[in-house]
Amino acid sequence: MQLEVLARKENPLLKRVEVRFKATHKAEPTPTRDALRAFLARELQATKDIVVIDFQASTFGRYETVGYAKVYKSKDEALKVERKHILVRNKLVEPEVKKEAAPKPEKPAPAPRAEKPAAAPKPEATKAEPKTEAKPEKPAAKEERKPAAKEEKKAPEKKDEKKGESKAEKKPEPKKKEAK
Repeated sequence: MQLEVLARKENPLLKRVEVRFKATHKAEPTPTRDALRAFLARELQATKDIVVIDFQASTFGRYETVGYAKVYKSKDEALKVERKHILVRNKLVEPEVKKEAAPKPEKPAPAPRAEKPAAAPKPEATKAEPKTEAKPEKPAAKEERKPAAKEEKKAPEKKDEKKGESKAEKKPEPKKKEAK
């Protein structure tokens, strides 16, 4: 892998050197952030722990990675100035693990479930009766529609019966022919 520094800028206020770089990696996979930090540290004559890569990007079909890095005077300066997620990416700080809430006590679910279905049908039966009494018009309209649907179903059955009769008629006919 070859590393080329494209731009270098001194920033005395933040006590760092800002670098734009281009890494060429033919016949190799995209370099990791850790590998790029090591190459930059060697190129800029610094230690790996004070080099922070802000971003790196590779383009599809090319063997180049471009990025932006910062080299601080000391690790303490880097920890003061840099954002937490960038420090975690560069493995200068351990990621914070969120504390899990205290485990909730498990409720005995089967016992309440068994009781509720036994009690539930009784109230439902009482509720069903007032609903039918309160709205007699709607069920009557539905009843009118239902017989029409039943008649349609009966019509195909009649055709089946006719077919059955014709089959019954056809069967005795060959028997009659056999008798002659």
